[in-house]
Amino acid sequence: MSRIGKMPITIPSGVEVSVAGQAVSIKGPKGTLTYQLAEPLTAKQEGSTLTVSRPNETREARSLHGMSRTMISNMIEGVTKGYSKKINITGVGYKVAAKGKNLEFALGYSHPINFIADEGITFKIDSPTEITIVGINKQLVGETAAKIQKLRKSDPYKGKGLHLDGARIRRKQGKTGKK
Repeated sequence: MSRIGKMPITIPSGVEVSVAGQAVSIKGPKGTLTYQLAEPLTAKQEGSTLTVSRPNETREARSLHGMSRTMISNMIEGVTKGYSKKINITGVGYKVAAKGKNLEFALGYSHPINFIADEGITFKIDSPTEITIVGINKQLVGETAAKIQKLRKSDPYKGKGLHLDGARIRRKQGKTGKK
């Protein structure tokens, strides 16, 4: 059995979990999330624990078991604490400004770039060169951070561009030239 999949999920106080067939709905202080279990898997709630089990040892069931348990665990953490990712903007004249719920970037192009926020995602602008992406869905927060980083990838020579806070930018040495 999957070592991750067989571990029970503890449900903290203030979180309501309801299982209806293959749908697992989680409601907490920050919002509500729903996860659709794959067909061979079943979820069972006993008191303040939730277990995900599989009926057989097929390759498909084994591969989905641990992932489904982790997805539900991440959803419980999301509706209680939430998730956030911080993006730094490096470069002369590179900045970000809030336009309602959306963002407007100046990234060295001839035009400003508008970024439309997905449902359930909010942005906090700590400074013109720092953005914090906040949401309850871990996958959506990560996807949004990746989309924003894709607007201007970090340059390996000067380090200009968008990158996650704490991420190591791989730098290259420039041309040495004739002497």
